[in-house]
Amino acid sequence: MSRYDFQIPVTFKHRIVFTRDAFAADNADLMEILAEGGGRRVIVFLEEAVSAAWPGLVKSITGYFGAGSLDFRGVVNVPGGEVAKADDSVVRRVWAELDAAHIDRHSYALVIGGGAFLDAVGYAVATAHRGVRLVRFPTTTLSQDDSGVGVKSAINFFGKKNWVGVFSVPFAVVNDFRFLHTQDEETRRAGLIEAVKVALVKDASFFEWIEEHLTALSILDPETLEQCVEKSALLHARHIATGGDPFETGSSRPLDFGHWAAHKLEAMSGYRLSHAPAVAVGLALDTIYSARVGLLEPASAERVLRVLDGLSLRTYHPDLELRDESGQRRVFAGLDEFREHLGGELTVLLLEGLGRGVDVHEFDMPLLDRCIGELRSRWETGARAGSTQ
Repeated sequence: MSRYDFQIPVTFKHRIVFTRDAFAADNADLMEILAEGGGRRVIVFLEEAVSAAWPGLVKSITGYFGAGSLDFRGVVNVPGGEVAKADDSVVRRVWAELDAAHIDRHSYALVIGGGAFLDAVGYAVATAHRGVRLVRFPTTTLSQDDSGVGVKSAINFFGKKNWVGVFSVPFAVVNDFRFLHTQDEETRRAGLIEAVKVALVKDASFFEWIEEHLTALSILDPETLEQCVEKSALLHARHIATGGDPFETGSSRPLDFGHWAAHKLEAMSGYRLSHAPAVAVGLALDTIYSARVGLLEPASAERVLRVLDGLSLRTYHPDLELRDESGQRRVFAGLDEFREHLGGELTVLLLEGLGRGVDVHEFDMPLLDRCIGELRSRWETGARAGSTQ
């Protein structure tokens, strides 16, 4: 037998810009980024909900590229939301549009929308010609402070979250804060859960900043919200760039704290429960479990729960009570699916301190069961107190 091992060094530039009104005629941020790649054509995929919320957006985009040197191939409105990830219909449509517009690997595909939309369209863009240059424009709190600056795109399959997908570093991410403030209040608020999450696993000082600015964040003060989104996005991106495993070749996913239960709850609800509210529940569960198993100081766990309450994020969902034929909670199957997604042994990150995560490889299932009961009791007590005010 003859064997030869070659090292193939690959370096990516992960460009992230924070701006406002990116398609204004006097804003050169986007054109400067695109000029770095020397691309020749550009096509824009716009989530239908964003197009409806911004009636003049298509005109602004068309005018912006009409005044530039790139060969503009138009704006394509595409359905978004979790339904965009439910199967491959959106992916196939995007492939057809890319082909019809003769978009090649030296061209740009701008994708403007929320996280699920970026996932589905981004997967299509990343697999066309083995990778067209993707420029993400996240429009929601959740996508601007977390998923939009990541390096993953996927759709759901076999009833499982993100089963079909790729790792692909976008050519650029443009966080346009004007989009941030046009969401409804619930969507703006829910996306803050990923800022709390990355603070808990990566930066205790950021968690303290969230605590200090909790009142302003609770009323979605625009300036404070923007600061929080930017801090969160940079922490996520810094981990991807410097954490040593950007494409998750190991079995650890430190940025997925609280996500094993969240992904399962989403699937169990037929994705009627969206990602951000599901993560709030999953994060609360793993925080309480971290404390009850002896990893995290109970006082620290209470600080986390007070922040979630202060942001009006729901920390319990009735689907946690659903059980299978054997009487086991159905959400517990999420642990095995989490392990299966990466292979190897089960590896779930829990908290051993604010800003400090630790990988664990097994769960005390009776204790986890009791933690769900504790969450339920806590939520019901809060709901009763709220109803008497």
